[in-house]
Amino acid sequence: MSYKIVVERLGKLPTFRQRVEIVERKGIGHPDTIVDAIVDKISVELSKYYLKEFGEVMHHNIDKALLSAGEAKIKFGGGKVTKPMKVIIGDRATFWVGEERVPVEEIAIKTSKRWFEENLRFVDPEEHVRYQVELKKGSEALVDIFKRKKRKGVLGANDTSAAVGFAPQTPLEKLVVNLERFLNSRRFKKRFPESGEDIKIMGIRTRNDIELIIAMAFVDRFIASEDDYFRKKEEILDEIKDYVSKNSDFSRVEIKLNHLDARGRGIAGLYLTVLGTCADSADCGQVGRGNRANGVISLSRPAGSEAAAGKNPVSHVGKIYSALSFLLAEKIYESVEGLEEVTVWLVSRIGEPVDKPALVNVQVIPEKKLDKRVAKEVEDVVTGELQNVPKLCKKLALGKLSLYY
Repeated sequence: MSYKIVVERLGKLPTFRQRVEIVERKGIGHPDTIVDAIVDKISVELSKYYLKEFGEVMHHNIDKALLSAGEAKIKFGGGKVTKPMKVIIGDRATFWVGEERVPVEEIAIKTSKRWFEENLRFVDPEEHVRYQVELKKGSEALVDIFKRKKRKGVLGANDTSAAVGFAPQTPLEKLVVNLERFLNSRRFKKRFPESGEDIKIMGIRTRNDIELIIAMAFVDRFIASEDDYFRKKEEILDEIKDYVSKNSDFSRVEIKLNHLDARGRGIAGLYLTVLGTCADSADCGQVGRGNRANGVISLSRPAGSEAAAGKNPVSHVGKIYSALSFLLAEKIYESVEGLEEVTVWLVSRIGEPVDKPALVNVQVIPEKKLDKRVAKEVEDVVTGELQNVPKLCKKLALGKLSLYY
């Protein structure tokens, strides 16, 4: 079955020219990002196991998960965790291939522990986290998709769904992403060890003025007193201001760091944690509430409803199309001259090959007008990139394509 490509002119200003723009990013230590990252890593490790042992990725979706916050006693100079966090991992996987058992639960727990070790400095995956695996075998109908004959190595879509991506990133989107990465870089943590990995940035642009509202979990073992907290907070705020001034070109910048803080209220008036993430005592995390596939939550842009993290990379269009829509938008923007902004909608039809979407809707904002040349070039890019879907699925399966953060 052939697919439909619709190229149309979007009758509005590109996002970076609109009067108001809102962009959010949740850093690596935010509870929502933690859950997204863990389940996606589990999917990658399961995919690698399936490929190694059976030559193909088997049915699985590890996209239902929750990080239940623990409890902690915050204290100047270093508190302690009194109740561990809990990671609850759910949905479906293939446990048996013929007579051979797949160690799904073992892979899920081992991968989770390794992720904590590699990404959060102060979380001991044995002491501070408990693991509950609620994965079950898949339904007959969805598992059967993996048994049907492939067309050129391509499986049928497991759902009728839609995803959307866009390009290019606006200056505000770039700044929010790069600033969070800077604040969570090894170099920054070495200079400011009191800065936890749980960082959230909300960027608000009004014309060419921006406000950055930043939440950063401080680590209590590096804070001696309330005065010490505010002194170190000012040092970090100065560092943020310096970075923003050197890496952006906005007319006016206002930055707020830990805006809930209140002097004179002791620990209750400060954003302190034991482990550098509020998941140690304050906030839970859930799959799908974190960054989109391009690493930001752009509230001024269109968004789909799929939670891409943890879904299987060969038949679940919620994952494949979430990645592909952004890649297509970027490729079109880079390849076709005269475009200010590109938005790509992809719609699947359940059972049809994942490289044959029911609809590809490309919405462009041209610098001048949408003529036949532009439309033809856009269609050529789409056709060419859809032929590369098997390669995209392989990259997703092996974890070679960075998503979410």
